[in-house]
Amino acid sequence: MTAELGYHFINHFRRRPNMPEPHQASPEKANGAASDVPIFVPPEYTMKDIHDAIPAHCFQPSSLLSFAYVCRDFVFVSTLALLAWTTIPHLPNAISRNLAWIAYSFIQGLFLTGLWELAHECGHGALSKKKWVNDALGLTIHSFLFVPFHSWKITHAFHHKVTNNIEKDIAFVPDVKEDWLAKRHARSAFFAQAVSLVEDVPIFVLAELIGHQLIAWPTYLIINNFALARMAIVPWWKRSHFYFGGDGPNFKPMHKRDIIVSDIGIAISSLLLWTTVQFFGGWNVMKIYGFPYLWTNHWILTITFLQHTSPKLPYYNNKTHSFLRGAQSAIDRDFGLIGRFIMHGAIETHVLHHHASKIPFYHAKEASDAMDKVIGAYHVSDFKTNYLVAFWKERRSCRFVEEKAGMEGKDIFFFPEKEQ
Repeated sequence: MTAELGYHFINHFRRRPNMPEPHQASPEKANGAASDVPIFVPPEYTMKDIHDAIPAHCFQPSSLLSFAYVCRDFVFVSTLALLAWTTIPHLPNAISRNLAWIAYSFIQGLFLTGLWELAHECGHGALSKKKWVNDALGLTIHSFLFVPFHSWKITHAFHHKVTNNIEKDIAFVPDVKEDWLAKRHARSAFFAQAVSLVEDVPIFVLAELIGHQLIAWPTYLIINNFALARMAIVPWWKRSHFYFGGDGPNFKPMHKRDIIVSDIGIAISSLLLWTTVQFFGGWNVMKIYGFPYLWTNHWILTITFLQHTSPKLPYYNNKTHSFLRGAQSAIDRDFGLIGRFIMHGAIETHVLHHHASKIPFYHAKEASDAMDKVIGAYHVSDFKTNYLVAFWKERRSCRFVEEKAGMEGKDIFFFPEKEQ
């Protein structure tokens, strides 16, 4: 077992070789249709094809190995916090202390995101064969990060069912071009013109981006703002991940117990945080936990946005969507050592995750490589573009989706391709 743990830890340092870019081996030609216009053909493989191709042991989690990773991450987080608390105040001047606190909050935010990813795995039942182990670990970790574990697990499972369905998905859902234009002109011609003048100005984009990264994640948990268009008539508290009344749009009466347990977890974390503030002071707690927490929120949004936003990915509506098509509509990217070691490969193997979410992350690379033999060019990836550069580009350019030329009326949509 010691050798197995060492293998899996070291395996995170191995870089995954580049996959071919999507449409290099164009799906339409793979299906036998010849055309001068690159027309996207939805995948025709089956989930059985995927599961048959993946080695059986990849579906088997090890509770011991999973718990070792959880302990590893808690050790990293605790050690960083202890080092910061005991060393930074003793640095010789204010400049060095401030720079050290900034560096600490950034690095700690990365490791907290890694912990968040482990709780996400628990939500899929991927870290143990025992449900109570997954629930106990996930509830503990997510409550520590002020995420209602069971509530978010339920809505996240729904996202997996309706991924990239523009009529049902609940995270980073783009507007069709006609709706996007209608919203822009809904207020006034002056407003539409003003927006068009500043929307590409880098400083405006940066300001909007900073605001979004600071508040969007907790706002989503509280009022489910990503789905406002479909839930505008529902009071915000009934859209909340904390609402257990049973008459909201996200949860059924059968979920009441789980939501209450999640709320209790958040209440306990809030009480512990308040007690810590009383003992150590608000500013000290902000430096040790608060600023890293904001960085964690930033990375959660960045990761989830880039996993499902690219001009290379198809979007569907109710007429054309299926679970398989949604699973294919994700993209793998490369975040270097940070992604592979700290964030457990969640960025590099997300396409596999949508096809087989119960595979634990330490088997994901092997399973993803096996899956490639089936899906081929339908495996969308971008390992060439720097991760943060990709985030900036996609945030600036991916505003609405539309049907491609030659595919009118097929109810399959893409972000327009344009020069960055």
